[in-house]
Amino acid sequence: MPGVVAASHSHRPTTKAGNKPFKSRKATKGSLRDAQKGKVSSERGVRKTIHQQVMSKLDRRNQAKQRQLEKHREHLKDTSVFTGRDGAPRNVAVIPLCGDCDAVAAVKALNESVELEIEVADGPLRVPVDRFKQKLQYFPLKRDLTACLDAARVADFVVLILSAVEEVDALGELILRSVESQGLSTLFTVVQGISQIEPAKQRPSVLASLKSYINHFHPEQEKVFSLENRQECSNLMRSLCNTTPKGIRWRDERSWMLVEDVKFAGSESETTVLTGVVRGKGLKADRLVQIGDWGTFQVEKITAAPLVTKKRKGDEAMAVDEAAAEETLEVPGEDRDDIADLAPEEIAMEEEVDDEMDDGATTMGASKKGVLLDEHHYFSDDDNMTIPLKLPRGTSTYQSAWYLGNDEGDVSDSGSDLEDFDMEDVDGNKDDAKPEDGEEGRVAYARTEGAAPSEYPQSEMFIEPDGDEDAAELVAYRKNKRSDAEDDLEFPDEIELHPNVLARERLAKYRGLKSLRTSKWQEDEDRAHQPEEWQRLLRVSDYQAARVRSAREALVGGVAPGTRVSVHIKGMPTQFQESYNPGTPVTLFSFLRHEQKRTAVNFMMNLSSDYPTSIKSKEELIMQCGARRFVINPLFSLGGNTPNDVHKYCRYLHPGQSAVATFMGPVTWGAVPALFFKRAAPTADGSSPALTLVATGTALPPSTSRVIAKRAVLTGHPFHIHRSVVSVRYMFFNREDVEWFKALPMWTKRGRTGYIKEALGTHGYFKATFDGRINPQDSVGVSLYKRVWPRNAKLLDSPLLLEVGQGEQDGEEAAVEAMDAEIS
Repeated sequence: MPGVVAASHSHRPTTKAGNKPFKSRKATKGSLRDAQKGKVSSERGVRKTIHQQVMSKLDRRNQAKQRQLEKHREHLKDTSVFTGRDGAPRNVAVIPLCGDCDAVAAVKALNESVELEIEVADGPLRVPVDRFKQKLQYFPLKRDLTACLDAARVADFVVLILSAVEEVDALGELILRSVESQGLSTLFTVVQGISQIEPAKQRPSVLASLKSYINHFHPEQEKVFSLENRQECSNLMRSLCNTTPKGIRWRDERSWMLVEDVKFAGSESETTVLTGVVRGKGLKADRLVQIGDWGTFQVEKITAAPLVTKKRKGDEAMAVDEAAAEETLEVPGEDRDDIADLAPEEIAMEEEVDDEMDDGATTMGASKKGVLLDEHHYFSDDDNMTIPLKLPRGTSTYQSAWYLGNDEGDVSDSGSDLEDFDMEDVDGNKDDAKPEDGEEGRVAYARTEGAAPSEYPQSEMFIEPDGDEDAAELVAYRKNKRSDAEDDLEFPDEIELHPNVLARERLAKYRGLKSLRTSKWQEDEDRAHQPEEWQRLLRVSDYQAARVRSAREALVGGVAPGTRVSVHIKGMPTQFQESYNPGTPVTLFSFLRHEQKRTAVNFMMNLSSDYPTSIKSKEELIMQCGARRFVINPLFSLGGNTPNDVHKYCRYLHPGQSAVATFMGPVTWGAVPALFFKRAAPTADGSSPALTLVATGTALPPSTSRVIAKRAVLTGHPFHIHRSVVSVRYMFFNREDVEWFKALPMWTKRGRTGYIKEALGTHGYFKATFDGRINPQDSVGVSLYKRVWPRNAKLLDSPLLLEVGQGEQDGEEAAVEAMDAEIS
């Protein structure tokens, strides 16, 4: 097929007369339709004949044949694992959604439609379908959420059973939504009990109603098959045997199999043997495997496990050689993955020693006398350090020696005759920034006129208020404040200090930032508070390169897909034999390299708008990601990319919102879907599930350098205003706290910015200067930030025990949160 060559800009073709060049034709809506018919768009500026514009009949036939051959090659590649006498069976998960549905009866109806008389029992059932020269492996399930999820993620086809009599209840809808969210291959829908609908003329309307229901979740479903119609069952069997399954992307990047048989070891020193057919990528003995919810294990060896067949030689039947079943296909090598999920302690100790040597000159012996703002502890370098004075314009160096301080009589309170370099406008992101976010959230300076003396009286001598009277006014000021999840939307991060609590001790871990997006975060101040295992976590410098490298390793070597093997696992606890149920599917997934190592993982979490309540950060959730399930207490933070990699911590995740959920867990390469459940109290009849699907999400790149900054906003009341100088109360309650936090930039909810000028009295009153006159109804605030650390995730079936030091940390955080919520 000839291509379209664009004309050069240097040479413009002309008409026969040579007067004007041809104009280029714009693309039209019919361009795709013309290409489908074999037509080729004309070259720019070149006259084409009819024979050049339209392909010949022979060329169109040749092109169609090439497309057909290419599709045939792709089809053979996708179905090669199912072809041949020893080909893999097609896994079919049969899931009932209603209480009166029976998966075993559905499998019997499908087998009888192709004249197969096979007894159906619990567990995987391999059925050879001679009519279509294929093998199916059914897994009839009961209405168990965990079993349905396990079977659906290793199924080539999922058959959903609806009832013509009963509606889908809460448990059935939970199973349907969960199976869809974790990743679903090819889906079919059947109905049971249609013959019970009387009169018969109502049956078509019932089928139409069921089809409308399933189309709400899966619009591609064109038909609902009736299990009581033999012809429709036969058509469904033909589709199961001839349709190429779509597959699941995250699953097909790894090696996996549905375990058909489990032979437990007599002791932990012996090996447990799991038999099944390898699917996906090649199965390697060097990689670790995840077996259901039992945990992660190393592979001892992989042996061949062909099915026992009989060969006829005359009238004698000879069994296949049993020695062939013991053929070793794969053994671990020197590249075997370690089961440890953390780096050795020696490496972490070396890193800590190096950090202490690098930071010793600046941290040892330093007495902190002020809050940390960006990279400096203000007022802490020297008692006699020189503080720049604010001088009138035109003041010489000699004259500046006669100014002892910024007293009331030295300069104007309005600040109009001062050289103030701290209040310069900074061009930040003002689209969605708030005043408390720093420089990017401030408004442009607006020059205002001076008010009348009667409205804003001149500065007067500060009179120390009476203690009892001041306490009563504080109670009246705070009586309308609330601290529940609803007010988190209106007043996020706002806390109130108790008058008897020292702010410098209560907020010792907090610091100030001039800009939440751009200010550098000093990590040296956080090392004393970081978790014990933080230095031993996996650090991924280039996530994309590491992911591609791990995925490419899975393409080479290992036991070929479609091979029936026995995987020998050493060290599996013997108590798993007691909990093993043949009617529950057991899956085996091979990890990619490093997927067992723990780090700070991030997941984009989308809270369902149907869930009625908000979820609090660090609340217990059950998460399923790929082949693993965890009990997590995630931290919520805002998503997006920032120059300093600092992200604001969210106390609540409200319905319909999205946030990044962070916790310490194993790495997951790729954008693997995740499900988030919450425990619920089940009903006696079992119609209400014990878990509720509250959110879905996707795995994001892990990062230990991503800082989650918890913000605390202290607000004060401007009770005396004189131009741009304001006296503020109820933010602090002693003079020492004012001096400690004096370096913090201040802001108002209406966009003004300023700084603390001086303390007034001993009750925490202070005078502040702003970049313009503020409204008496405005509120003055300062923003403080501290880094919060993610918590460890636990496997679902492992004991939910707290690690060493975790209980103290949880108790401390609980006390801090209680103090945040306390209202005087």
